[in-house]
Amino acid sequence: MSGTALINNLIPTADVVKRAARIGAEIRNIKLSGELPHQTIAAINSVLLEHKVIFFRDQGHLDDAGQERFALRLGKLMPPMGPVTNGTTSVRKVDSTGAFYRADAWHTDLAFFDAYPKITMLRGVVIPAFGGDTVWSNTAAAYLDLPPQLQHLADELWAVHSNAFDSAVIARISEADKKYWDEVMTRTIYETEHPVVRVLPETGERALVLGNYVQHFVGIEKYDGQRLFDLFQSHVTAPENTVRWNWKEGDVAIWDNRATQHYGVNDYGEQRRVACRVTIEGEVPVSVHGQCSVTRVKATRQSPENVA
Repeated sequence: MSGTALINNLIPTADVVKRAARIGAEIRNIKLSGELPHQTIAAINSVLLEHKVIFFRDQGHLDDAGQERFALRLGKLMPPMGPVTNGTTSVRKVDSTGAFYRADAWHTDLAFFDAYPKITMLRGVVIPAFGGDTVWSNTAAAYLDLPPQLQHLADELWAVHSNAFDSAVIARISEADKKYWDEVMTRTIYETEHPVVRVLPETGERALVLGNYVQHFVGIEKYDGQRLFDLFQSHVTAPENTVRWNWKEGDVAIWDNRATQHYGVNDYGEQRRVACRVTIEGEVPVSVHGQCSVTRVKATRQSPENVA
């Protein structure tokens, strides 16, 4: 039985509405909480596996602690990089007035970890009067769009992902952003080799693993590798594989971080945009040949005061 049918059986008033042909569904008339029955949580997970990102309007009853209690029902929570909100162990406030919180580049959350998050949950708290949408792409659909010859090539490729790119080359970066990136995001350097194609354990689908944390392909010169990256990434970002969400206060979006990339549209000027994020622990990716991702580097930089 599909997740949609399960939810309709468990909650007759609920309704699952597709938002785009290849990705995205809105689940209406359901109140998220940590006390939902196990069967309902299982049905939500099933809809998530099918549609890759799911949306819930009118969840204004959730505060930070309530969001964390619900997220715990989806799996083991990952500690975020940086401070958490008061009274929680895993809720990270994403505030556009802070550093590096306009995520206007296609990415998969924390893909520089070996076992990067399986699920991300984002709750809209302060929404600008215009702009500030988020766009998601289905990387499993992108893989299926590749011609068979390119699928076979992608199946053989591995890529190095790292958080150690130079913040100074990012457009529009402020001094506050650079300081935050250097002191928080790259205080510990991670470098991991992932297969360019991973197999999703629940469904057997193949999904592309790319995005802006990719440094280079293993064994391929950077000039050629960049062109390969652009080719594969163009299938990920093809409009047919995407869904766009116009946020309202109290909205919740939950996505399968293993089978998606997302992009925060930076079109809301100086308005404030605040969301609260929780990530769910994932498993180490496995290639089509059964090989696991490998951590190459994990090193904590010395702060200047500790350097002689």
